[in-house]
Amino acid sequence: MGGGYLGYHVAQGLQKRIKESGGIVTIVDPNPYMMYLPFLPEVAAGSLEARSAVAPFQQFLKDTESLSGRVIGIDHDKRVATVASINDGPVFEVPYDEIVLAAGSVTRAFPIPGLGESAIGMKSIEEAVAVRNWVFERISAASQMEDGPERRKALTFVLVGGGFAGIETIGELEDAARRAAERNPRVKVSDLRFVLVEAAGRIMPEVSQDRAEKVVAELRSRGVEVLLNTSLESAEDDHIKLINMQDKSPAGEFDADTLIWTAGVQANPLFKKNTPFPVDDRGRVRAGADLRVTGDDGPIPGAWTGGDNAAVPDLSGQGPGGFCVPNAQHAIRQAKVMVKNILAAREGKPLEDYYHESLGTVAGLGLYKGAANLKGVEFSGPLAWLMHRGYHAYAMPTLDRKFRILSEWAANMVFGRNTTQIRHVRDPRLNFETATGQEVVRKQVKL
Repeated sequence: MGGGYLGYHVAQGLQKRIKESGGIVTIVDPNPYMMYLPFLPEVAAGSLEARSAVAPFQQFLKDTESLSGRVIGIDHDKRVATVASINDGPVFEVPYDEIVLAAGSVTRAFPIPGLGESAIGMKSIEEAVAVRNWVFERISAASQMEDGPERRKALTFVLVGGGFAGIETIGELEDAARRAAERNPRVKVSDLRFVLVEAAGRIMPEVSQDRAEKVVAELRSRGVEVLLNTSLESAEDDHIKLINMQDKSPAGEFDADTLIWTAGVQANPLFKKNTPFPVDDRGRVRAGADLRVTGDDGPIPGAWTGGDNAAVPDLSGQGPGGFCVPNAQHAIRQAKVMVKNILAAREGKPLEDYYHESLGTVAGLGLYKGAANLKGVEFSGPLAWLMHRGYHAYAMPTLDRKFRILSEWAANMVFGRNTTQIRHVRDPRLNFETATGQEVVRKQVKL
């Protein structure tokens, strides 16, 4: 259930062994591909093409059955999952012997007025592509406006959330927007306004306080307004209102055409609503160190979990609250242990506990800019940027995708970022309707 890092790598590790024994490995996921989330900021900034950041199941998991749909219910006593096909297709049942709960996480949003109408997340490849075209389109549109409120609104880009996803996104986008402005004689780099809003008193809790402060200093040196202890109060009609989290006083208001939300994730809510498996107070499936789903009465036979939607004990003692943090580093390594344990359980052999000491963290902040912590040693600048790219190129599955990614990076280093805006992506039939003589009246489509 789920074809992210965990689901993809578990299927990859099991498919041949299971096929040889007469069984079937099935992935159920709304998308027909594994999406590598750490690459979304680079897709949004034009450093990578969207298809290079995904690994299609049918191409790379040839011995695995792939079903495009959502699991909407599980009857573990009967060993049956109920699946709803995408695009209003049929609902059907899939019998199973063992189930891997790997549906990952979803964007965590709050009931902020205007958020649903004005903002976009950074949790899917489609969102990254939309952000990419929108940012470059706003710069192009602003270049033909007279100086005034509408032009300032078009060139104001707001991002809420100072975790890794938010910092990498605003770092990459600012760098890309700067390049796009340099190529447009009607827009100056100083016209761009980037605002980062973070409710906590610091960014990137995964790195040291000193490193986080240095990242803030770098972003501010590039003109990014980093507002700590600040939260989004409302975003109605593209009017941003901010509030100070310390004394609840107003913290400023302005108009912005672009609002990106990266303020955290939460476990897939399905487990809390429509499955019989035990979850913790944060909606994560409870797991044992051996990656079996584990309730008050012990492990549940035939049920396994890991990744973002699971509360997996961190035996290294490094994880907050005693659990593994939701990142690709853990998910990929959990998949290897899970494959061993699933096969061992079927043969009646002892199971292995998952144990991994984090190697550190890496973050990209734009071309030749980065921050990294490797075993407690801090790095920044081009070296950290190379470490970031090296790790993620290594972690991206398949030689095919590694080659494409490295080729695109090499092209960027020689020719610069690709800041091309593809027009009418959100309305692809516009040209044809115009050609056929239809009078089409549309409002501008937002992100």
